[in-house]
Amino acid sequence: MVARDLRAVAARAGTALRVELVEVRTRGDVDPTALARLGGAGVFAAALRTALLDGECDLAVHSFKDLPTAPAPGLVVAAVPAREDPRDALCLPGGAGSGADPGAGRTGTADSAGPAEATGPAGRGALARLRPGARVGTGSPRRAAQLLSVRPDLEIVEIRGNVPTRLARVVGSAVGPDGPMGAVREPDLDAVVLALAGLRRLGLEAYASLVLPAAPAGPAPPDGAAVGRACGSAPGAGPRRAGTPVMVPAPAQGALAVETREDVAARLPGLAAALAALDDPPTRAAVTAERSLMAHLGAGCAAPVGALARPDGGGGDGRPYSDDGRLRLDAIVASPDGARRLAVREVASAREAEELGARAARSLLEAGAAGIADLGAGGAGGRGGRRR
Repeated sequence: MVARDLRAVAARAGTALRVELVEVRTRGDVDPTALARLGGAGVFAAALRTALLDGECDLAVHSFKDLPTAPAPGLVVAAVPAREDPRDALCLPGGAGSGADPGAGRTGTADSAGPAEATGPAGRGALARLRPGARVGTGSPRRAAQLLSVRPDLEIVEIRGNVPTRLARVVGSAVGPDGPMGAVREPDLDAVVLALAGLRRLGLEAYASLVLPAAPAGPAPPDGAAVGRACGSAPGAGPRRAGTPVMVPAPAQGALAVETREDVAARLPGLAAALAALDDPPTRAAVTAERSLMAHLGAGCAAPVGALARPDGGGGDGRPYSDDGRLRLDAIVASPDGARRLAVREVASAREAEELGARAARSLLEAGAAGIADLGAGGAGGRGGRRR
C-alpha cells in the first residue's frame, strides 16, 4: 500500500519512482509466546530497523502502535500516512451484523457500510449476548482489562498469530492460515477482538460483528470545566454508565509509520519529496499526542493503557479529518482485572500535541494510575478476571 502510494505521489510530481519490496520477518511474527511476555517494545520493529541501518532497505513500514516511543539513533519517521479507523472490533461466529442491537449506530460516515457500532447501552446489550463465561480471545492486556470492566465473567484467552489465524479460532476454516504461526483449527472461542484497521486492510471487515466505541462523541467540556480531570471507579463498582468508552484503542492504532535513515533525504531527494507528500499532518499530530502520553507514563507495550486523539468538536468515529487546530485526547488506564479504571480528557492546539500527551499523563499519574496497573509492563502484569 505504501509502495503504491509513493509511486502515485511521485507520478503526480512528474517523477518515476521505482519501489522494491523487501520482506523482513520479525520475532513477533514467528514466536508464539504471548505478546505480554515476549519481551516488550520492539519485537515487531527491531529486525526492520536493523535492515534499515544495514542498508538492506531505504524505508521500513511499521504499524505505529508497535514502534517503541524512544527515538532510534540514526532513524527518523519520515511519513505518517492518513490513519485507518483506529477502533477495535468484536468478531463473532456470524460475522458482520451478528452482534448488532436494534438502534445501534453505524460506523464511519453516512455513506459507509459495515458492522454496527456498539454505542451506549446498545453496546453493552450486544456484549451481554455473549453467554456467561464466554471465551474471548485477545493477546492485549488493554483489551482484556476493558472487556472485563464491562463483563467480569468473561474468560479471556491469550491468542497469537496473524489476523486470519486468530479469526479461525472463531469461524474455523472459513479463513485460511497466514504466516508461520497459522494453522486451520476447529473454532474454540466465542469471540475475538481485533483492530478494525487490520481487518479492513486485509479485506476481512465482513468478519467484524461489532465495532466497539472508542470514546464519547461530541465536543470536550469548556476549558477549565472537566477537561483533564481523571475519573475512575472503585473495585466492584459495576458496569460503566452509558455513553462512556467500551474500548479505547491502543495509542497510534490504525496508523502507519514510514521510517528512514536520517541521510535518505540528502541522498534521495525524490524519495524525500514523495514521503513529505505522503505525510498526513492531522494523523501525525494525533499519534504524537497519543505516543507522548505513553512516553510520559513510562508505559510499556503490555500496559493496559488506551488513548485516542481527534480534532476537537468532531464526530465519534476516531477519523483524523480536517480540524480547526484543536486536538482532543481521551485516555484510560485500567487495572488488569477491569475492576478499576481512570479516564482523562485533555484539549490543546494540534501544534502542542507533545505537551497534550504529557499533560494527560500527568493527570492520570496524579489520580493514581501507577497504583492500579503496572505501567512499565512489557511483560504480563496482573491476571484479572478469568484470564488464562
